[in-house]
Amino acid sequence: MYRYETHLHTVEGSACGFTPGAEYPAIYKERGYDGIFITDHFFHGNTRPSRELPWPEYVDAYMKGYEEAKKAGDRIGFKVFFGIEENFEGDEFLIYGVGREFLLAHPTIPRWTREEMIKWVHEAGGAVMQAHPFRDRDYIKKIHLYPEDIEGIEGINTANTANDNLAALCYALHFGLMIQAGSDTHHTSMISDMNGGILYDTPIESETDFANRLLKQERPKIFFNEELFKDMKGINIKLPVEIRRNGRWEDMDVEEIMTWVRAAGAAGNDKAGQPEGIVGEIVAKLKA
Repeated sequence: MYRYETHLHTVEGSACGFTPGAEYPAIYKERGYDGIFITDHFFHGNTRPSRELPWPEYVDAYMKGYEEAKKAGDRIGFKVFFGIEENFEGDEFLIYGVGREFLLAHPTIPRWTREEMIKWVHEAGGAVMQAHPFRDRDYIKKIHLYPEDIEGIEGINTANTANDNLAALCYALHFGLMIQAGSDTHHTSMISDMNGGILYDTPIESETDFANRLLKQERPKIFFNEELFKDMKGINIKLPVEIRRNGRWEDMDVEEIMTWVRAAGAAGNDKAGQPEGIVGEIVAKLKA
């Protein structure tokens, strides 16, 4: 099967990135991957280019990490694809299937809303996956869930805690959402056997090809190290949660979320993370 990294940051595009884009392709190729997606933090997130730049100059600076990685990948016959990670008040989204032409054609992106982002990307033939939907970090004040408006979620983010990943998997199982995995790598030191990603039977040929697969719900298999969930016994949701249903936002009681967890066999299960628990179910369904 063909193996891909879906979530990766460079020093050129992300303020929290440490590694130049050009360094990634050789490392990932040596580890048996067939391609990577560069998904630097975009305008409303932890982006590195100055937001004061004229829009075309911002786009040039933002795409630099991807372009350097693409050049390095081309030299060794390794696929490098462009992606975006956008942020709205802590909600982060991975965007695939749009590129420079799309960005330059939308100079009002600095003022777009979540809903406009989804609409414009879809109109352009792109796909949207919510990144790490249950992440609990200081910069996140509330969890927002999108079970209807986008293609799926990043159910495994290997830079996340086991708690946050397990909550995301239970959410995906409850709504039947497409799941992908990624490492959220910011530095080469994060590349290891603990990383996750996606698998397809046929190679991804382009950003458009991948977006079309997501739009058609051609669900990838995922890979991750089950040690990520070692000794997990349950889930704790501490942040308030809102969910968008039928075009409206609704507050959620955490107890409703815990019914999803119980249904998936994770809460109060001393074997969560083992074949008898939720991770075993995910493994059986999605891993090769």
